[in-house]
Amino acid sequence: MHNLAIALHKKGFNVSGSDDHIFEPSASRLAKYGLLPEQEGWYPEKITTELNAVILGMHARVDNPELLKAQELGITIYSYPEYIYEQSKNKLRVVIGGSHGKTSITSMILHVLQHEGMQFDYLVGAQLDGFETMVGLSDAPVIIIEGDEYLASPIDRRPKFHIYKANIGVISGIAWDHINVFPTFENYTDQFKIFIETIQPGGALIYCDADPVLQHTVADTNTGVEKHAYNLPKFNIENGVTNIIFDGNIYPLQVFGEHNLLNIQAAQQVCAQLGIAPQNFYKAISSFKGAARRLELLGKTDNANIYKDFAHSPSKLKATIQAVKAQFEGRKLIAVIELHTFSSLNKDFLNEYAGTMNEADEAIVFIDKRTFAQKNMDPYSEVVVKSAFARPDLIFFDEPKLLLKYLEDINLTDANLLLMSSGNFGGLDLVLLKNNLLKL
Repeated sequence: MHNLAIALHKKGFNVSGSDDHIFEPSASRLAKYGLLPEQEGWYPEKITTELNAVILGMHARVDNPELLKAQELGITIYSYPEYIYEQSKNKLRVVIGGSHGKTSITSMILHVLQHEGMQFDYLVGAQLDGFETMVGLSDAPVIIIEGDEYLASPIDRRPKFHIYKANIGVISGIAWDHINVFPTFENYTDQFKIFIETIQPGGALIYCDADPVLQHTVADTNTGVEKHAYNLPKFNIENGVTNIIFDGNIYPLQVFGEHNLLNIQAAQQVCAQLGIAPQNFYKAISSFKGAARRLELLGKTDNANIYKDFAHSPSKLKATIQAVKAQFEGRKLIAVIELHTFSSLNKDFLNEYAGTMNEADEAIVFIDKRTFAQKNMDPYSEVVVKSAFARPDLIFFDEPKLLLKYLEDINLTDANLLLMSSGNFGGLDLVLLKNNLLKL
């Protein structure tokens, strides 16, 4: 929301906003542009008929006093995606959907378009090098949108990516997620069928041919749009560097893993639709360093790397572990996952993690026991977790200090440590941990 506020401010709009708590870096960024509210909290008296519109964030409640006042006064209320569509309805809209890889694919496209000097607007879910904010709005003829399948707002229960009405739609893959909203796998996959049906006449669908569920979903959808499948490119790994081989040329990458190679191919297909030649694309993608919190290298020595990744769903967890293991075949891999989201903590969903950590030499699962209380969920035991992951030697922690003590004692000689979470490991200082382990 703060990124959208700044983008609209830069475009000349008069913007104000409210929140019950404003964290960093949002607070500093808003203050820089004179947009930081004087006080936190909700002030319905500030909602008047002088407002053109109210944009409602996903995490506001239906009984929010400012929302109720706006409804009472009949002020136009947009969800976040509705307003993005309102600002881009006369542009070419590229919407990147899928259960995994959305942020990376979107980031790759933005990197290449910027490298090629093209004008574009954007909405992406991570901070990127060379971009001050995660939203950009201008008079550009095209917008690149990361299309989340989660709900638009508390009063608009449509998945976000249905609202954008893509001209070019991308689906990276389908793996059940958000079970608090989509209680069955069929209900979840239906959302992607609907997304395909929202692609505008004369448009195109770009999809991953390596995903059998997605293959079936696409085949089961009858629309008049062009369908373009992508799969792994020709590549090799030499001295810890992944290279794409295209048309007799070798393009070294700064990212790795088969999931990233698939993401690159999705981005290449989009860029081709936007008029960028493959050779120019691969040259530009060689300088892409990755999106924030996606296989982010915290530190390294000659024989050890420590990575932090946003992975939390089963498909993301498995792909990330496979990527690090394949890139450093001779090294031991110690993988740590924090279960933090509603879906990942749901006892009925937990079995979806079976086998996802099998390629790690040492597998550790962390659940901060305070998280169960915060989310009003019933806790479960280590036995349940080990059974769900189908790994008897799995190590389980539910207190941050015990996890920290264990990690501080590991030997990182010829080994990599992979830390995966959408949370913060109970507040652990990962930079200090990295410095202690690598003796920096």
